[in-house]
Amino acid sequence: MTDLATLGQRIRHSRNEAGLTLDQLGERVGIAGSQLSLMENGRREPRLSLLQGIAATIGIPVSQLLDDTPPTARAALEIELDRMQKAAVYQGLGLPAIRPSRAMPEETLESLVGLHRELARRAREAIATPEEARRANTELRQHMRTQDNYLPAIEDLAEEAVRGVGYVGGALTHRAVNLMAKKLGFELIFVHDLPHSTRSVIDLANGRIYLPPASIPGGHGLRSMALQAIAHRLLEHTQPESYAEFLHQRLEINYFAAACLMPLTQSVEFLNRSKAERNLAVEDFRDAFGVTHEAAALRFTNLATKHLGMPVHFLRVGEDGALYKGYENDGVQLPTDVTGSTEGQLVCRQWSARTAFWRPNRTNEFYQYTDTPTGTYWCSTQTGTSSNEEFSITVGVPFADAKWFRGRDTPNRVTSRCPDASCCRRPDTELSKRWAHKAWPSAKLHAHILAPLPSGTFPGVDDTELYVFLEAHSGE
Repeated sequence: MTDLATLGQRIRHSRNEAGLTLDQLGERVGIAGSQLSLMENGRREPRLSLLQGIAATIGIPVSQLLDDTPPTARAALEIELDRMQKAAVYQGLGLPAIRPSRAMPEETLESLVGLHRELARRAREAIATPEEARRANTELRQHMRTQDNYLPAIEDLAEEAVRGVGYVGGALTHRAVNLMAKKLGFELIFVHDLPHSTRSVIDLANGRIYLPPASIPGGHGLRSMALQAIAHRLLEHTQPESYAEFLHQRLEINYFAAACLMPLTQSVEFLNRSKAERNLAVEDFRDAFGVTHEAAALRFTNLATKHLGMPVHFLRVGEDGALYKGYENDGVQLPTDVTGSTEGQLVCRQWSARTAFWRPNRTNEFYQYTDTPTGTYWCSTQTGTSSNEEFSITVGVPFADAKWFRGRDTPNRVTSRCPDASCCRRPDTELSKRWAHKAWPSAKLHAHILAPLPSGTFPGVDDTELYVFLEAHSGE
């Protein structure tokens, strides 16, 4: 769909090319010139029948008016200036909007747009702080809780995408992902020199999606990254104007990728069949669709409440007990700081997300019941290893829903009193007396605690490195 500003510019450009005034074209298509002026200025949407009349009068196909690219470089500048003046950053200054006249030199227009770009960049840089990131992430997590972690519009989009490449079940193939990209006019290219600050790069000018070659061909990681890049185009994302918008876009592309790798219809059929057999297991869901355990666990949270009728929680926890990802709509009390943020907070030592590290055999899922101040929960935990450390992935449900899962008969049951500090955060009294002031440990400092967020056009991306990469590959 063409936005009204671009459509108006294309109507004006075509009218001028035909040598017609507003009144002359308006008379021929049956509307007042003043009404046509509103359309050319992007302030009124024309009917399709009127667009067809304008195109026929001027002698061009209607598709030329509906093209979503500005007709000239100057028109592109005028559209960008208009959008930037309507943005909250400029509106908050209380300054009047400048309407470019035909007499305004293009150099002046370029200067105004350049100033607005710098104003927007500085605004992004000002909020790209760890504090802002944590606040935005907390708001997004709380919003997704109200949605039961389910996004029906993206589910529909993903179902349509996989049907379009002939998917019927099982693991989505690498060939199918390639076909999705081709339908959008993109080619998947695997390179060894992606900018260090990126996972993938979309070259809009040359129709390419650059991906790293590190993942196993056809593996989950490679398919997921390609699908995330494809999602940006299908969801018509534009350059994020805030860190919150950046996080929301990232959530949407991750959701789309998961919904393609584990499509709604086939996933719900599989999970409902397993539930009917009282044999639900994340590891079975994982293996059925050829994805990682973490991806299957996260996808389960999308579908559990809406399609299986059960609330759920999800945790990704580091070997030191720090919570890196967390979601809940089942009442479990996640650890938070004073702002409500969960990132980096330590989970209770009694939770299966941590006790799973202590068992000698970690091949299979670990099951545990945990009595907490907010109720009893059954949890399934699988440990794994990343390039930096070990981690655990946990899916949990209230006691009443444990009956649907494999592992419900586990004898493992513990009590957690957290956030009461006496549960596991306060050292034993006798040990404290014995060792207080008699040790001086050297703390391990996590580098990300002090690292500022890079402040490029896209949060976390180094513009210089990105543009050098694109230029190096543009001639291939």
